[in-house]
Amino acid sequence: MDRNIRTVDDVLRLLDGLFAPEADRWTADGASWWDGFYADRSKPVPFFVSKPDENLVSYLDRGLISPGRALDLGCGPGRNALRLASAGFEVDAVDLSAAAIAWAEERAREAGADVRFHQGDAFALAATTLSGPYDLIHDSGCFHHIPPHRRISYLALLERALAPGGHLALTCFAAGAMGSELPDEAFYREAGLQGGLAYTPESLRAIFSDLTEVELRRMNDEAAESPLFGESFLWTALFRRPVAS
Repeated sequence: MDRNIRTVDDVLRLLDGLFAPEADRWTADGASWWDGFYADRSKPVPFFVSKPDENLVSYLDRGLISPGRALDLGCGPGRNALRLASAGFEVDAVDLSAAAIAWAEERAREAGADVRFHQGDAFALAATTLSGPYDLIHDSGCFHHIPPHRRISYLALLERALAPGGHLALTCFAAGAMGSELPDEAFYREAGLQGGLAYTPESLRAIFSDLTEVELRRMNDEAAESPLFGESFLWTALFRRPVAS
């Protein structure tokens, strides 16, 4: 008989365990699934392309974000981390998948880019290796693969690692276009995330209500020949952490 729940972390781990093992995409145990996902680099996966997100490039071009320290969450093969490095950012990039990190490191060597890649659970690493402060935390496609209770971990990471005046750049599934629209509690009954969670603008504003919204819009579709990545089934959002008065 276990009676070992004492902390918030204990509760979060208990809730992790309510999901089927094969549904795990967010803990260290989920790394093997992502390794298999990235094993075949020739698959027609949209974000396998070596192109940065169109919204990220737009933020840079318009001066909404400026070079500093950046953390790329769920960096995959490193396409956005490389763009940030080329813009003058000092970049840490993290992913659960060793296969994704290996691919990203190859791209970085080919591009001559200086990026520090880390393989592992960003929530665990945030307390040590990825403690910041970061001027930019960038997330293209990580947030919609975490279960509802892990938003607590996500917000704690922002609280710990995002510098005052720093920005969160987020790209996630848009309700009505991609992802599951089940209510939060249903994912625990289903024991899975149904491929990822869809969000509305209102839900994103509520979750990140401690931050100031700079821009929230649908991602622009980009043609195959474009040098940028863009799919309209995604929201793009830029939030700023207020500076304490």
